[in-house]
Amino acid sequence: MKTILVTGSEGFIGRNLIAALKRRSDELAVRVTTFTSRDDIETLQNRLREADIVFHLAGANRPPNEHDFQMVNTGLTEQIVATIEEMEKPPVVVISSSTQAERDNPYGRSKLGAENALTAYHERTGNPVSIYRLPNVFGKWSRPNYNTVVATFCHNISRGLDIQINDPSHQITLVYIDEVVRCFLRHVDAETPLSSRESVDETFDITVGELADKIREVHAIRQTLKVPDLSDRMTKYLYSTYLSFLDEQDFAGSVDLKVDDRGWLFELIKSDTFGQMFVSTTKPGITRGNHYHDTKVEKFCLIHGEGIIRFRLPERDDIVEYPVNDQEIKVVDIPPGYTHSIENTGSNSMIVLFWANEVFDPNRMDTYWVPVIK
Repeated sequence: MKTILVTGSEGFIGRNLIAALKRRSDELAVRVTTFTSRDDIETLQNRLREADIVFHLAGANRPPNEHDFQMVNTGLTEQIVATIEEMEKPPVVVISSSTQAERDNPYGRSKLGAENALTAYHERTGNPVSIYRLPNVFGKWSRPNYNTVVATFCHNISRGLDIQINDPSHQITLVYIDEVVRCFLRHVDAETPLSSRESVDETFDITVGELADKIREVHAIRQTLKVPDLSDRMTKYLYSTYLSFLDEQDFAGSVDLKVDDRGWLFELIKSDTFGQMFVSTTKPGITRGNHYHDTKVEKFCLIHGEGIIRFRLPERDDIVEYPVNDQEIKVVDIPPGYTHSIENTGSNSMIVLFWANEVFDPNRMDTYWVPVIK
């Protein structure tokens, strides 16, 4: 069994890594220990002596005193090195550094100092060290105004607060938290240590202005119901991250319910590439539809009640019928050129889920009214 120590275990990256390790604890046969700012150095030293792998994620991002950058980021790393250098079987050390280590500012210098401490240790002893210079990491459980601009934008935009952009054209590099965790887990799986300098496999370059626009786009989904192109991986990750910042009292949103004598209907979600989905109820004895489309196609899925879906080619008299009910759920394709309808043949309201391959456009409806039953 491997013992894995995670420093900074309550931070953004630490929380995500520990969650992943615990999910895989049986498969990997690992025991996870932690070190936080509440623990003392003696606790750290004892846990280092037990560890096979150390993920050193503890650090100061925005301390009240600039001196804390050096004391925490460099000083804590030097204390780790001093402890493991005396061990007969030292652990593998994986550290999360920052691309800021290339810059001459207090934070960057402290991160570079931590890297140098580990590099010098590796050169003296040959013991395994892996250093990740991470760009801006974003994802769930990050903190606004602390970890990343993505967290700040998601938090503020989700709450209707202003965001500050000094230079919309400024380009930043992002990496998603799951990618960082995936790369870290390679060190748990590996029989031999990886190289001393590591990099994540997938990053995204974007300007600050474009980032704000993308987050505003996903924020607008509740009003427009239109999801962005989620085949774009960065957009997909930003959408997931944005939702993680919703106020807990704001998870639910109202729908625009269209009510008439037949029942009610509302649009659920839309996409320029996927089309749209909507849901309806239909009262007993009521029929919806009686139209055909030239190009638009649909799928009907009755999920409560019972009914009959009918089809007829406009120039013919014979009718094709598909009885449907909630005991044997079916998805019925609606081909173009067939006038079609769905009738509630039960004694209670019928609920149907619909999908159309294009978003409804009142100026280009592609809907032609022809009764199925003449």
